[in-house]
Amino acid sequence: MFEIFILIFGLVIGSFLNVCIYRIPLKQTIVTDPSHCVACGKRIKWYDLIPVISYIILGGKCRVCKQKISMKYPLVELFNGAVYLWIYSFYGLSVQFYAFGFLASCLIVISFIDFEHQIIPNGIIIFMMIFGIIFPYFNKSLGYSDAVIGFFAASIPLLIIAILSRGGMGGGDIKLMAVAGLFLGWKLILLALILGCIVGSVIGLALILLKKIQRRDKIPFGPFLATGIFIAMLYGNQILQWYIGMYF
Repeated sequence: MFEIFILIFGLVIGSFLNVCIYRIPLKQTIVTDPSHCVACGKRIKWYDLIPVISYIILGGKCRVCKQKISMKYPLVELFNGAVYLWIYSFYGLSVQFYAFGFLASCLIVISFIDFEHQIIPNGIIIFMMIFGIIFPYFNKSLGYSDAVIGFFAASIPLLIIAILSRGGMGGGDIKLMAVAGLFLGWKLILLALILGCIVGSVIGLALILLKKIQRRDKIPFGPFLATGIFIAMLYGNQILQWYIGMYF
C-alpha cells in the first residue's frame, strides 16, 4: 500500500513538473497563476487536473476548445511516479529518498527544457543548490567535504572544456554538474560525467548515422548529463565496486 502512495505522490509532483517545464522558459510564474489550457487560455477545473486519469477521461483533448493535449503531460507524470518508486526501492523512506527524489524531479524538468529550448534556467540551479547545501548535513554518509569536492570535481573539467572550445560547452551544463556534485559527492559525480558522455556519444553517433542530424549540429547535453547523474545516483556504488574489482 505504501508503494501506491509513493506512486500517487510522484504523479502529483509530476503534474507540477509539467507546469515548470512549460512556464519557466516563458518566464511565467509557477506559483500564483492557475492552470489553463495553452491553446484557448481557459482555466482548467480541478477535476481535469487529476494526473493521467484526467487525460484519459478527456481523450487527450481540452474540455473547452477540444484542442489536442500533448502526450508529454501524462508521460512526465508517469515517469516521475515511476522514478520515485525506483528510488524508494533502493533507499526506502530515508533522507536519500527525499533528496534524490527532489534531484530526479529537477533533472526531469531540466532535461525537457534543455531539449526544447537549449537552456538550463538559473532559477532551477539555484533551487537545487539550496537543497544540495542542506543535504550533507542530514546525510552523514556523504559529509560536507565530499560534497564540496563534488561541487568542483566535474564542473571544473567542463569549465576547462568550455574555455578551450570557446563556448563548445554550455554554462548551464557546468552549473548542473556543480550542484549535482553536492548531492552525489566527488566519486559519483565524476562517474555521472563519464556516463553522461558515453550516453551522449552513443545517441549522437546514432542520430548522425540515421541522418537525423549533421556532424556539426549542436544537440543539448543536459539530458545526457541528467541520465548519467540518475544512473550514478542509483547504481554508482555498484559500478565503482565492479570496476575496482576488475583490478584488485
